[in-house]
Amino acid sequence: MTVILTGNDLTLNQLSKIVYDRETVELHPESIKKIVKCRDYVDKIIEENRVVYGLTTGFGKFANIRIPKDHIEELQRNLILSHATGVGKNLSIEETRAVMLLRINVLVKGHSGIRLSTLQTLIDMLNIGVHPCIPEKGSVGASGDLAPLSHLALVLLGEGKAEYNGKIISGDEALKLAGIEPVVLKAKEGLALNNGTQVMTGVGALNLLRAERLCKIADVVACMSIDALMGTRSAFDVHIHDLRPHNGQRISAKNLNSLLIDSDLNQSHKYCSNIQDAYSLRCTPQVNGAVRDALKYIRNTIEIEMNSATDNPLIFPDEDKVISGGNFHGEPIAFAMDTMAFTVSELANISDRRTEQMLNPALNNDLHPFLAPRPGLDSGFMIAQVTSAALVSENKILSHPASVDSIPTSANQEDHVSMGTIGAMKARTILDNVCVVFAIELMTACQALDCRKINSSPALESVKNEVRKSVAHLDRDRILTDDINNLTQIIDSETIPNIINKFIELQ
Repeated sequence: MTVILTGNDLTLNQLSKIVYDRETVELHPESIKKIVKCRDYVDKIIEENRVVYGLTTGFGKFANIRIPKDHIEELQRNLILSHATGVGKNLSIEETRAVMLLRINVLVKGHSGIRLSTLQTLIDMLNIGVHPCIPEKGSVGASGDLAPLSHLALVLLGEGKAEYNGKIISGDEALKLAGIEPVVLKAKEGLALNNGTQVMTGVGALNLLRAERLCKIADVVACMSIDALMGTRSAFDVHIHDLRPHNGQRISAKNLNSLLIDSDLNQSHKYCSNIQDAYSLRCTPQVNGAVRDALKYIRNTIEIEMNSATDNPLIFPDEDKVISGGNFHGEPIAFAMDTMAFTVSELANISDRRTEQMLNPALNNDLHPFLAPRPGLDSGFMIAQVTSAALVSENKILSHPASVDSIPTSANQEDHVSMGTIGAMKARTILDNVCVVFAIELMTACQALDCRKINSSPALESVKNEVRKSVAHLDRDRILTDDINNLTQIIDSETIPNIINKFIELQ
């Protein structure tokens, strides 16, 4: 399928299909008219030799230096070359595709002054699969993501490096193999390509899709631990949550109740003396639900940013104006990514506590200590929980907000910056850690459920059966690293939601 871009209504679902399923994009006819009209206006400004920032002047602190007409093309090329200063490992192919798509979607709005032919080159690169190598470090989040977006732009010029058909090659060779002609930038086009928030927003969008899936998986894994610990589902009764009607909390409680209601194991202790469970069991809807609600705010912010013009200056042909402003400042995304960091960290925090409940003989007396098959001779899952604790603690450090920091750049012209891109990378690392912590809880819960003589619900037993395809029951100590890694891949996929959705509609 092909997604038609207008610059105003790109959805996260469409982004996902373009990024992961390689759906193609093309321009809406009305958008083409806007792009051409804006470019004609830029050409008129150049022809009239007006003094306009970024078109006929230098950049940043050099804004007061007039650039002669015959040097404007060199000015735009130099902008990209000089700003391509990123370091560190490259963004993933998926992240790069998200960045390319969002940069295209900004330019489609028709306020950036880019030529239609230049924009089409970028579209061709995305559709064919020429992916610029974009180092992830080097942006302070204002003026947007200058360094990483310059690495994207390099490949349009036949410079830099790109991934094409699974190989990292020069930008020039990648374009040749793909049958794409390199671009010679004209006035304003360098700024149109490298000024904006698309790196932090692209990474943030993929973070969000991942986090939303992890919220669903968090409820499933928690249910398996609750059943393994002979916990009660009374705390998930709808009457409780209707009296505190946070939407996320109600959704999580409904998931938990639905997953446990058909559990023979849960029914087996209906009249036992255990009235209250530990908070990490009974308060799962309140914690997981609060994360869900935070992600709704993040989704709203990202969806707005995905369809916003964030370069500078912005061009308004109908008003005969070129306005220099600050839409490149990444504060909205910075706040969203910092919020994601500390909220999603809580999913891992409470998960680790449930793992501890299953392993600590002082907290339960009907499971072997540390679920060791032969306590003393075997250590069981003792050190797996240590790994979980280490990652939870790392998340706490990473949860310090990036957005509260700022450092002046460009001779104090750019004296307050968002650090939004750093926030997006931190949130990504936290999500990586959460997947591992969930994997350790899932592995522990499956082992504990194996020890029970009665089955859990059909949905949860199906998840356990899927786990057992790649991670065997622990009958004596073995190296657990491969088991954890195998389950981490399952956690970081649609596998568990797809299994559960055969039984109930996981929300």
